[in-house]
Formats: sequence, structure tokens, C-alpha cells
Amino acid sequence: MVRAASLRLQRTVGHLIEQRDDHQQVSSYTSTVRWNGWGFGDTSMVVNADGILEVTGDRYPFSGTILPHFRSWAETSIGLDIECESFSQDRSELVLPPPIRNSEFITAVESRCVMLTFHDDERLLHSHGHTCQDIWSLRYGGFERYVDVVIYPGSHRDVEEIIQAAREHNVVIIPYGGGTTVSAGLECPKDEKRMIASVDLHEMNRIRWIDRKNMTALIEAGAIGREIEEKLNQQGLTMGHEPDSSEFSTLGGWISTRASGMMKNKYGNIEDIVIQITLVTPTGLFKRRSLGPRVSIGPDLNEFVLGSEGTLGIITEAVVKVHVLPEITKFGSVIFPEFELGVRFLHEVARRRCAPVSVRLVDNQQFQFGQALKPPTLSNSQYVVDKLKKWYVTKALRFDPARMVVATLKFIGNAKEIARQESEVFAVAKEYSGRSAGEENGKRGYFLTFMIAYIRDFAFDYNFMAESFETAVPWSHCLSLCRKVKEQISISCEKHSVHGRPFVSCRVTQTYDAGACVYFYFGFLFNGLPNPIEVFSQIEHEARVCILENHGSLSHHHGVGKHRKSFMEHSVSATGVIMLKAVKQALDPTNIFANGNLI
Repeated sequence: MVRAASLRLQRTVGHLIEQRDDHQQVSSYTSTVRWNGWGFGDTSMVVNADGILEVTGDRYPFSGTILPHFRSWAETSIGLDIECESFSQDRSELVLPPPIRNSEFITAVESRCVMLTFHDDERLLHSHGHTCQDIWSLRYGGFERYVDVVIYPGSHRDVEEIIQAAREHNVVIIPYGGGTTVSAGLECPKDEKRMIASVDLHEMNRIRWIDRKNMTALIEAGAIGREIEEKLNQQGLTMGHEPDSSEFSTLGGWISTRASGMMKNKYGNIEDIVIQITLVTPTGLFKRRSLGPRVSIGPDLNEFVLGSEGTLGIITEAVVKVHVLPEITKFGSVIFPEFELGVRFLHEVARRRCAPVSVRLVDNQQFQFGQALKPPTLSNSQYVVDKLKKWYVTKALRFDPARMVVATLKFIGNAKEIARQESEVFAVAKEYSGRSAGEENGKRGYFLTFMIAYIRDFAFDYNFMAESFETAVPWSHCLSLCRKVKEQISISCEKHSVHGRPFVSCRVTQTYDAGACVYFYFGFLFNGLPNPIEVFSQIEHEARVCILENHGSLSHHHGVGKHRKSFMEHSVSATGVIMLKAVKQALDPTNIFANGNLI
């Protein structure tokens, strides 16, 4: 087997912006992302001088664009009041306590890393993820416990030395990838008295080799999704894993949470993509030797690493499957008169095994939300076309705008393959009263995926808090679960004296033979509540109970973390928890990886 040296891709330009000797460096990554919300610091949604919502920055197709319809929708549908502000505290107002310092540990590891820093901006970034609770704490208070030091290793060997030193000097390690967790996975245990070190893998971002014969690649765990795809695309290849967080999340993070991507219909979920995982634990190295496509050597031990959420060790690299980059990517969309018909369409597409690389169905609430985010019409001719389309849907087809839903589609392949896929999918859609709604609606629907968290942060500025959560459910219970969870959230909001009408919606976002992944979105106005984040947490908890009572899973791909760990015994049985604890005890007997996730 030949692995040509020319195919080895070197590390990208480093993330570090300065090298100093006082352990107060700040990485360029930390300087680039927003400290109190999602995403890049130069991108946000603001109300401009004309009172219209505008997207700042230049990173996205909508950057610099105004969204003239959103304000009126937000004021009418969710009661948002642009005159009633709840802006975040300044960064200077969030003061971190001094770090706990273990001098022996620092001496042992500082030569084994690219950077070691006690800078408060680094400590803050590495002490949280992106739950609603995290963002609330950043904006209006702080956290009970922060990491004490942030370490950037540059190689697998560095990681081995850091873990060995942590074991010798009794220091806690919390692995850090992209920081996109929505399960409180990075929250520091508040009663931890030992020094807590965040080990950030961003500098371990290389594709070590590509094997074109077997179509595999060895990639370091700190590689970010968008960087992986950029590098592979330059070689005419793709990994095909594209979670909603792919701009920031890493290969190691995907493995540790059992992630799913929007193109799983062709490429699979992360457990289908990964062949070999390298995990460094306090008691040694785990690595399955064979790179064969399948093995029968007892239980699949990779599965103990997939979804382990940083509790067993640090993933340093993985061998993954790669594929030839498709010639064409094309989008589409289908409108249905009601949600039930859309779900039946998805089920039939899954049953016939003719699903495109991605298909998502949004309910009417999300459909209206998406319409409100349309940019202005650029020409008179486009205005006329849009009016004709609306007339056709509402008058000729007699679809009720208050009930209609839309499925967004993504096709990949060559021209012939895409034509065949479109023919099959639209034929099935027609059986359930679906009609094509055009490529542009599909393209915009997928783009909005990357803007949702920015919109959430904008809403926070005006007393509106929101969150999403997901589950997997059998087809036989999909519709009833969607209905009952939405009802439960509304009931909970009323019970907890939430003012106004909450925003509650769902979308079916992944399809399988035996069921689907369902996302729920909910939010409400928090001004006037005595303790808004406690109310929010209780409503979220009650929604999760409702999911479990109606045949949904604890999570489809977000993971458990500390956010949902109280439900673990219900989900995997008492014996299952014993199994997880036994593995943890065997690999990490002194609890070096003490993030408190899962169990």
C-alpha cells in the first residue's frame, strides 16, 4: 500500500498570535470568536439606524444584508419589543477568581505543549459550551468554577506526557475541541478542589495521510470540520460529515459525542465514518489494530470511545473513510398542506430507500420563521414572480398559510444521478400532496442552519431566551411525540407564569428505516420573571420527561453531558450504568478526567 508523501497535508497556519513567557498568551481562535455568545465576533444580527434587522460582517451569503420582514414577525408572533433591551454585561464586568496552581504539574508539562496560558479570556472560553444556561451566565453573571489553565498540545506524544503528569500530580483534565457542546459538557464541577486543566486540541489539526487505494485518511482530533473539508476538497475528496456546528466543532468532539451530520443519508453518522480511534487514557493507549472494514473480535470497543464525552481520556487522531467529491450539489424544496403529510412523505422516502443526501421537514411555525428571514426583493420582476407563487399556493392549491409546511432537500452526484433522485423524491412527494417549492428555498433553508444561534443571541438582547433539543423516535410515535412535546412546553410556560405566547416548533431532520430524529425549538420572553434561567431549566426538563414518556430517546446526537445525566439510568438501565462506571474505573481510577459527564 502506497501513501504518497505528496498527499501528506501540513498543519494550517497556527491559531496562536503571540508567544510570551508569562503564561498570559491568547490564541487567535479565542480572539476571533464571540466571548458571550455563538460564533465569530465580527458576525451578529443588529437593529440598524432604520430599525431594520441587519447581518453584520462578511463571512456569510447574507452578511451585510437587511432582513426587512423579521422585526414585524418577531413583534407579532413572539412579542419581541425592540424598545425593551436586556443587553449583556461587558467583558470587564465578568471577573474570574485567581486560578488554582499546581506548580509541579506546570513544570512537568510546559515543555510538552505549544502554549500554556492562565489568561482569563482563555480560561473563560474553555469553561463553557453553548447551552442557554451557559449564555445566560456569560451575559448576566458568571460561573461557579472555571478551568485554571489552558494547555495547547501539538502532538500525540505531548498528550501522553500531559496525561501522565496529570496523574502523577493529581490534576483534573477536561478535553476541549470546538467548545460547541449543548449538554453542559464543559461545565467545571463546582466542588472540584484540584487544579483543572483544559487541554485544547486546536493545534493538532493535521491530515497525516490519505490512502487513495482504501479511501481512508488519518486526521488529528483537533481538526475543525470546515478545515477538514477544505483540505480534502483540494484533493478532490470529502469526508461527508457536516453537522450544524461544522464551522467550529472538531473530529475529536464528533467522536466523543457520537455526532450526526446533515448528509448522513449517504455518508453515515460518525460511527459509520470512523474506522480506528486513538485514545490516550491515564492507564495507557487504546487503539484497535486492524483497519479492515469490519471485525469480529468481541464487543466493538470503539463504541466505548464513541460518546464517551471526555470521561475516559483524550482522542488524538482517527482513521476515517473519505469519498470522491461529488460533481454537483443541488438544492430543492417541497411544500405540503400540513405537517402530517410531510412526515408521511419522509417515512415513505425512507422506506423506499430513495432519500437524497439530506431531507428536512419543518413545521408551520418554522416555515413562518424562515419566511420572515427572507432578504428584500431585488427587482420588480422577482416581486411579480413571488406574488404569482403565493397566489398559486394559496389560491390554486388552496394551501392554508397557517398550516402548510416545507421540506428542504439536498442532492449530490452527477447530472444523471441527481435527475434520477429528483424524479423519485418529487414523485413520492406528489403522493402526499406535496409540490415543488424551488431550489432557492431549499438553499436558503440550509444556510439558515448556520444562523440560528446568531438569531438566538440577538433575541437575548431583547428579553427573549430560546434553545433547541433533539431526540430519536420510532416512526409509529413520531407525530404524537411532536404534538405532545409542543403541548407540554406550552403547558409548562403557563404553569411557570411566562408572559405572552411561547415560540414552540419542531422539525424532522434525519430519517432512518425505523424512525427519525426530531428537533424542537422553544423560547419565551423572560422579562418580569423572578429567576428566568431556573424557569427555563424547569420547562426544558419537563419537555425532556415528556419526550421519554412518548418513546423518544434521551438524545440523537447532542450527547448527555451533565445536562441530561439524571436520565441515564432510565435510558440505559441500572446495569448499563454499572458497565459504564466499570470502564471508567478501569481506565481512570483516580478520576483525572473528572468533567462529571454521563454518569
